[in-house]
Amino acid sequence: MSNPTHILVVDDDLEIGALLKEFLGMQGFMVTTVGDGTAMRKAMDVGTIDLVILDLMLPGEDGLALCRFLHDTTRLPVIMLTAMGDETDRVVGLEMGADDYLAKPFSTRELLARIKAVLRRVGDHDAPAGETALAAPRDTAHRDILSFADWTLDAGRRQLRSPDGVLVEITGGEYDLLLAFLLNAQRVLNRDQLLDLTRGRLAGPMDRTIDVQVGRLRRKLEADPKNPELIKTVRGGGYVLAAEVHRT
Repeated sequence: MSNPTHILVVDDDLEIGALLKEFLGMQGFMVTTVGDGTAMRKAMDVGTIDLVILDLMLPGEDGLALCRFLHDTTRLPVIMLTAMGDETDRVVGLEMGADDYLAKPFSTRELLARIKAVLRRVGDHDAPAGETALAAPRDTAHRDILSFADWTLDAGRRQLRSPDGVLVEITGGEYDLLLAFLLNAQRVLNRDQLLDLTRGRLAGPMDRTIDVQVGRLRRKLEADPKNPELIKTVRGGGYVLAAEVHRT
């Protein structure tokens, strides 16, 4: 199995660094976060980097200077993060060798799309684990029995049983959503993906159907629905079923 694509995030905002490390890690990437140019160079000396996400405003050397350094000394693709409205800096960054840019505040889904597009253009790396096709509920055999965290879903009978063997009533929509999670366990799924898997459509700007159904599932599956352990929220990404799933 090939090594995961290694992304280096250079941003002195600790919250953004932690968010990207968690989110991109859930997408199958290896992520290293640093806060300035000195730490960036040290990280590059220690391990192989495949792509750099580079903030424009940094202590010491700014992002433009670091982008020029990367362009002159490496062939690494660079996605630059800029403040909203800094059009001049974006143009200069692209001229200095950045492959793409994204304005803050940004959507993690948009950043993920930019990363995948840049890696496709570079063409030197395997797709991350999150690039494999999603498994749709309709793809599962009708007799499948799926076990997770001591729960059991009988896809043939459309029955959900708790760890102590009690039959738990679920609606058709909740069943479809749970099955989508089980077939794509430990993958972050956004609203569009979940609606496409369960309803064959994309989410509208005000569509919160998935959020409502996730809340209902949590009330049935979780010991503490307000602090879920099975169906977790990934900020800016969507939801993920954190448990391992076994199929019989």
